[in-house]
Formats: sequence, structure tokens, C-alpha cells
Amino acid sequence: MIKNVLIVDDDKEMLLALKEGFKKYQESFAVLLAEDGLAALEGLKANVISLVVTDLKMPRMDGFELLAHIMEHYPDIPVIMITGYSTPEMERLAREGGAVGYISKPFLIESLARQIMATLRKESEGGTLHSVNSGMFLQLIEMEQKTCTIRLEDKTSGQKGILFFREGELLDARVNHLKGESAAFKIFSWDEVNLSIQNGCALTENKIRKELQPLILEAMRRKDETALEETPMAVMENVEPWKQASSDIIKTIKAKIEKEVGQRCGLEDIYQDSSWDNQVDELSILGDFFNLGKLMLGYVDRGDVNDYILLLREKITVIAVDPKCPRDKILQVLND
Repeated sequence: MIKNVLIVDDDKEMLLALKEGFKKYQESFAVLLAEDGLAALEGLKANVISLVVTDLKMPRMDGFELLAHIMEHYPDIPVIMITGYSTPEMERLAREGGAVGYISKPFLIESLARQIMATLRKESEGGTLHSVNSGMFLQLIEMEQKTCTIRLEDKTSGQKGILFFREGELLDARVNHLKGESAAFKIFSWDEVNLSIQNGCALTENKIRKELQPLILEAMRRKDETALEETPMAVMENVEPWKQASSDIIKTIKAKIEKEVGQRCGLEDIYQDSSWDNQVDELSILGDFFNLGKLMLGYVDRGDVNDYILLLREKITVIAVDPKCPRDKILQVLND
């Protein structure tokens, strides 16, 4: 997984020289350039950055101001400082400010490259996985109550994102200009990703107030709705006969619930809905991983007006119920 390294310096010739010199390392990291601290802030907002290398003396916003901003808003991003005025006091201030490295001008490009790669290796100290399903893996992180920082790259679009976990709880997410839940929804919609795991999490504040499983399910629902909206009308017309064929099954299920549980069973609606396929696949994979057997019936609470019972046969039947319904009794009837 290629990491983004943001290099900040007001010396344009030096920036171009570094970009050219780092081409030989392009399979390990990609280089983004910024001419001062303010331009660097825009780069941090628009991209998922793994490391910042910044000059100390710059106009508009110097290296120390940029370092302070990164430590406050992006504490997971390590910073290496460059200066042409190296003194023990300057190095002490840089390290006390949070910099992980320090290099003095003039320096060899290879020397800085070695320092960059050594810092990036720490980012993947928990391991690197390629072509994985993120939903299943992240649920394991939650169950194992891991504290880690996970950087992901979508194999289809090449977009990159980052997730922060503390004791299995998702604290925050970032992708491009998105943060929090909106970024999490974006990341969880990716089908296949490469990811690297960094042990530990620099964040402490929880920006996401929902549990992981509802977030993943909601991301899948949004993705499927988008795909459905983009489905050609000719394909939609072919769906209608299937809906008619499913009406008998729906009537049978409704009659069974109302007979066994009663008219006040909390039943709101019954329908067959293929947009749940991805969510069910995620749960089925997880069930196989823990040897729980084939998933046939599930109850989903997403914090909506209704809760949902999923009956898994050839087609997925969704039973919308009032959250105050006699859940256990309905599940028992459907399981018979």
C-alpha cells in the first residue's frame, strides 16, 4: 500500500529536486508538495497523509506553527523537520513540539528517504493486508477490542482513508475532505481494500457516536440505494414479475405471524429486498469465520423508526416491526 508523504518548503527548486529524487521510491511512497504551511493545511484536508516533512523557516506559516496544527488536528501523522539553522536548542524544541525526526540542510536525498521509510514502517507495524473485505476485518477489531489506527486504500478507485479504534470502539474516520460518520460511510462502502495496521491510536476524543455494525449496515444500504437508482429502466421492468411471484410468500409469512403472535404483534411491513444482500453476505462470512453455522434469521436494530427481521431463504424477506414488538416470540415463530 503506497503512502502519501507531504513535503513542505518555500524553496521551489528544493521541492522539485526532492520530487525527482524520490521517484526511485515511488513503489513505497508518493510525494505531494506544498510551498508553505498554509498550502500544507489544504493538502492535509484534501488527502490522507501518512507523513509530513516540513522546512522550519517559511513565510505565512512556519514549521513550528504547522507542527502545532498537526499535533492538534492530525495527531496520528508523524512530522520530520528540516532546517538550515541546526542547533541543539532548535532540535529540542522540534522534538518537544511533537516531531519524530530532524534533518539539517544540506542533506543527501537518500538520507531523508531512509528516514521517511523507517518512519512509515512503524505505521504498518501491526501488519499489512491486501485485497481484503474491510467489513469482516473491522468487526473482528471491534470484537477483539483492539486499539489501533488503520489506513485503507480502495482497490477500485484508489481512494485512501483512515480509521481510529480504541479498545474496539471506532473513534473517528477520515477520507479526503470527509470526517466522522460521513467518512466512515464512504470507507465502509468499499468492496475490496488494501490496509495497513498501526498499533496504538493517537486520538482520544470520540467523534463517532454509533456502534460499528449499524454503521457498516447503513453504508451498505446507501450503496445499494445508489446502485438501484442507477439501474436502467429495462432492468427495473424485469423486477416486477419477481415482485408478483413473491407476494404469496409475503402473505403466508404475515398470516403465520398474526395467527401465532396476534394482531398486536407490531408488524409494520413485509417485503423482499435484494438491497440487503451485501449486509447479509458480511454477516454470513463472519458466521463462517466463527463456525456459527449458516445464517437463516436475523434481527437488526439500526436506530430507525422500525427494526428489521431478515428471513434468509432464496430471496431475502425483510419484516419491518415496531421496536417494542415481542421480538423473541416472532423469531421463534419464524424459526419453526
